[in-house]
Amino acid sequence: MSDSHSSDNSGHEHSCSDCTPMSCYRQQKRLPDDCLSGRLGQEQLDGLTAQYIGEGIDARIARASAEVEGSYYGKLTRVEEIIAFANRIGAKRIGLATCIGLAEESRIFVKVLKANDLEPFSVLCKVGSVDKSEIGIDDELKILPGCHESICNPILQARLLNDSKTELNVVIGLCVGHDSLFMKYSEAPVTTLITKDRLLAHNPAGALYTAGFYYKRILEPGRNL
Repeated sequence: MSDSHSSDNSGHEHSCSDCTPMSCYRQQKRLPDDCLSGRLGQEQLDGLTAQYIGEGIDARIARASAEVEGSYYGKLTRVEEIIAFANRIGAKRIGLATCIGLAEESRIFVKVLKANDLEPFSVLCKVGSVDKSEIGIDDELKILPGCHESICNPILQARLLNDSKTELNVVIGLCVGHDSLFMKYSEAPVTTLITKDRLLAHNPAGALYTAGFYYKRILEPGRNL
């Protein structure tokens, strides 16, 4: 990847969030001078594109994703899209990395997968039952101080799913950061069914849609979170 950067007179480094024409999609307009696509040499771009060609796992995932999008655009729920994707990459054994707070949703998804001739295997986030104090979490930072409260254990979740030889893993509501660790250690490809947001009924985009009014606090600088 090129190390060149494009910035304006204030030193702001341009990235895709600064772009309004987004000409990279259909090329109906010329690419902006500071477009990330334009910073790549043709040799670099061809080398990256080659990863999507052939029968390697990257290529199979890329084609399956495009096929699901093109065939069912606006027609299927994400639950159904995951099934269609799994079928196209030949994934039969499906691992579920589940938050304890979404155990019931996970149980329903298990039924859906079985109804579609897939083989689900789920691992709950509290697997191992290791108390938070064992990794240096102060008691006052527990949700309920003064009692055993298990850590979320995404590395163990990934290890158990790896041992189970799952072919596609699905994240169901893992916490921010715990999902990062799970994805880091998962040997199978990972997709997400539910992204946790305890305040917004697991619809984190809601905070962005209402940033101009109800959740304008997220735009306030210096909140020291």
